[in-house]
Amino acid sequence: MAIKYKRVVLKLSGEALAGDAGKGINPPEIRKVAEEIKDVHDLGVEIAIVVGGGNMWRGVTGEQLGIERAQADYIGMLGTVMNALALQDTLESLGVPTRVQTAIEMRQVAEPYIRRKAVRHLEKGRIVIFAAGTGSPYFSTDTTAALRASEINADVILMAKNGVDGIYSADPKKDASAIKFETLTHLDIINKGLHVMDSTASTLSMDNDIPLVVFNMNKRGNIKKVVQGENIGTTVEGK
Repeated sequence: MAIKYKRVVLKLSGEALAGDAGKGINPPEIRKVAEEIKDVHDLGVEIAIVVGGGNMWRGVTGEQLGIERAQADYIGMLGTVMNALALQDTLESLGVPTRVQTAIEMRQVAEPYIRRKAVRHLEKGRIVIFAAGTGSPYFSTDTTAALRASEINADVILMAKNGVDGIYSADPKKDASAIKFETLTHLDIINKGLHVMDSTASTLSMDNDIPLVVFNMNKRGNIKKVVQGENIGTTVEGK
């Protein structure tokens, strides 16, 4: 089957690596995710990954507990590095060459983020995992995904959700009348106040004309289906 997207940025939440536990790193769960990613890599797709850190720490929660917001965000960034290293190890155990690049330098464990180097890795068939967010507080990993996708000229951002198969008018877990959208524009996301990604990420994606596909990560084979152009989840594109 033909490939619709040649170069993708896959946005993974930290919770996707935690499984049912919801917190911490769950090796069997990471292996499931890594196997899915390997299936897509085997198609010849260039894959960059932005991983969140919500299974370790949330900056907003830290702020609510009395920690200064910037400091709380930095703690969260370090959590994403832990997730990235765990995912890298699992991918490489499956025979997939992987590089971790961090926005906060820590040369003993990962490369610093260098755009041209990241692109070269992708061209050579290596998966690149972007860790430590943007390196600045107040910016989410959603914004990181939009920023990195713009920088490396990705064809699409694939936003993997836990148990939700697209974008709805309301939270489908709380509102039985919630309507699923098949397609939306980036402006729709902002105007309707849909909590898919934060407004900074939506604006950045819109300004740089990068499509977004939101889909259910928990269903085996979904990443592959999206890359091959099957109509699953919700596609966001255009203004």
